[in-house]
Amino acid sequence: MEINWVILGWLIDMTLNGFVWLVIASIFLLLIDVTDKWTRKAIQWMGEVDEWIRIYIEKSFEWIQKKNLQILSSITLLIIFGILAQLGIIPKLIS
Repeated sequence: MEINWVILGWLIDMTLNGFVWLVIASIFLLLIDVTDKWTRKAIQWMGEVDEWIRIYIEKSFEWIQKKNLQILSSITLLIIFGILAQLGIIPKLIS
């Protein structure tokens, strides 16, 4: 019986190629899993920071209202609105 070397080479190539892609896919799946955990932690941390900022701003406005400091409140609002304008949030709200 004669061996067809072309078919045998093709089968070996397909097997090795499949194995290499399996290794590559497993490595990238592990990397995706690690970065997914990092992303979840970053989003959770951003939520906590957002809560802290909201509480701080709320307490600042209450303090300004208690002390009846109109100049300080206007400067604070000017700074906050300036930051929101730089981030492009106010133009989105207007349009």
